Amino acid sequence: MLYYALVFLVVALIAAVFGFGGIASAAAGIAKVLFFVFLVLFLIALVSDFVAVAAPLAAI
Repeated sequence: MLYYALVFLVVALIAAVFGFGGIASAAAGIAKVLFFVFLVLFLIALVSDFVAVAAPLAAI
């Protein structure tokens, strides 16, 4: 699960570089949306990974 969190982070950073760099106005708008979508997915994956790791510890 942590692998997917890192993949979402890399995709979000790539989308930010292309979108916020001013390559094209249409691409920038799409990249901004993708940046925030993948940033949210990264945070969800990161939190779910921490919850999955913490759950077995709570059972002890």
